[in-house]
Amino acid sequence: MTDASVPPSPKLRRALGLPLLTLYGLGVTVGAGIYVLVGATAAKAGIYAPVSFVLAAITVAFTGLTYSELATRFPVSAGEAAYVDAGFRWPPLSLVVGLLVALSGVVSAAAVTIGAAAYLVAFIELPLPLVTIAIVVLMGLIAFWGIAQSVFLAALITVVELGGLAFVILWGFATAQPTGADLLRLLPPLEPGPWLGIGAASLLAFFAFVGFEDMANVAEEVRDPARTMPRAVLLTLALSTLLYVLATVAVILSVPLDQLSGSDAPLILVFSGASQWVRDLFALIAVVATINGILAQIIMASRVVYGLAERGQLPRVLAAVSPRTQTPGPATALIVLAIILLTQTLPIGALAEHTSQIVLTVFVLVNLALIRIKGAEHAKTGDGFRVPVAIPVLGVVTGLLLLASTVL
Repeated sequence: MTDASVPPSPKLRRALGLPLLTLYGLGVTVGAGIYVLVGATAAKAGIYAPVSFVLAAITVAFTGLTYSELATRFPVSAGEAAYVDAGFRWPPLSLVVGLLVALSGVVSAAAVTIGAAAYLVAFIELPLPLVTIAIVVLMGLIAFWGIAQSVFLAALITVVELGGLAFVILWGFATAQPTGADLLRLLPPLEPGPWLGIGAASLLAFFAFVGFEDMANVAEEVRDPARTMPRAVLLTLALSTLLYVLATVAVILSVPLDQLSGSDAPLILVFSGASQWVRDLFALIAVVATINGILAQIIMASRVVYGLAERGQLPRVLAAVSPRTQTPGPATALIVLAIILLTQTLPIGALAEHTSQIVLTVFVLVNLALIRIKGAEHAKTGDGFRVPVAIPVLGVVTGLLLLASTVL
């Protein structure tokens, strides 16, 4: 049989434009983090918590710009692994990076699944293990359905999720009885004390931005990635920052600081004086927000596994693509099984604490990879989106500082 008679293997479909990709980025970034982190940041920064989110956004922006350039250079699945491979030319390191990215997605999805199931059990009287399995299987089937369909559904859920934050912002500014801080007091003085608390809270706020990097792992399914990827990444970070700051200000203005600092569900405190149906509606929106994160992580992690297998670093069977849905079926099934296993057998809380360290390690390696790539090019700049070498250098510095903070 000649090569011409062999049917070509199905490939991933380029179906994502700027709107869908940006909504996917917002869906995976703006999720459970902001719904639970406001209280923790307020516990460290007090009424200056909004400033912590601004500082975290500036820190993340350096790595975001690095990802924007690398995604235009290498618009493939398993993006981080491809970037590190291009920078270091050491396949074992790129394989480790790819597996770390997939692992962070699996652990994060497992932890979020348990949280979502715990909320749902209040509405549906079923055993918690059964609910967790059902959620993961349902999200896995949606991810297998097709990239355009699954990302479109994730985008719809993201609209609901963002609507929840808008609800908090409007209620906090205009409807709720002001019982918190005065708006004029939210700007910190130029004294070391408040800024130490703001710095410590910025480490927490940073993790509310983690997720934008998952966009790099669907680059192979993006139309015109050289133009679309940078715009989508920067739009995601800008819109996330705006929503985080406004939501945090709204909560601080309407909720007493002592109540806010000790709450695991801080945003719902904004509606403490509202009717029961209003509180139930917002609780349901919070559940939707967590489920959206599960779907996004399954999509991301399966593409990482697919990309590694496509390059021969994992068994080739994991690179198989369904001719009908044009999605990586075996890779998706593997990720779904891994998430189910974690939700049923392992202490997710302890593992989830290390997810941030995994992500920061990947950030540092990706920034170093771009520095090496630029160094090898010398004066050559190439086509597409490009950033000065100072950007990945600052990405390395800020990443190492945050990484050090997590282990001290």
